[in-house]
Amino acid sequence: MINILKYTLGIFLALAILAGGGVAAALYFMNRTSAPPAKPIFANDSPAVRGEKPKAAVPKAAKAASKPEAKSEASPKPTPTPKASESPKPLPPGAYQARVTWKQGLILRSEAKQDAERVGGIGFNSRVIVLEQSKDNIWQKIRLEDGEQEGWVKAGNTQKVDEEDSQQTQTDQ
Repeated sequence: MINILKYTLGIFLALAILAGGGVAAALYFMNRTSAPPAKPIFANDSPAVRGEKPKAAVPKAAKAASKPEAKSEASPKPTPTPKASESPKPLPPGAYQARVTWKQGLILRSEAKQDAERVGGIGFNSRVIVLEQSKDNIWQKIRLEDGEQEGWVKAGNTQKVDEEDSQQTQTDQ
């Protein structure tokens, strides 16, 4: 009689352990699959798009100069000195500053055509310089504010920035 009781309790205990393990595994996998993935961060996203506070603009040369070099004695490599005489590319007549108004950002293209090669992108509310309009006024040639990249975007996705507004935003930063 005691052996039958032990046998029955053993079976119930085994079933309880199996059921508990199955429920725990099911809850684990349901929680893992129901969590939304992290928002991807792209190299050309501005800090405001990523949710970070915008950092003060520091020239690349100043960043490189502020880093201490631990191996300066071991490998004597010449470091380029920043040239104060270098200026950004000259602006054509009629160029003006603008902001990107399209919420998803814009794709920079190599030519003023929809099927032209993509050469980069620019995020929402980023500042650009509008260099020219296409003859049909469907495309605008823009230059990023840092002057490193130019490309064509669809017209109507940028808004001209007033001089007072641009000076105020520079002092706010």
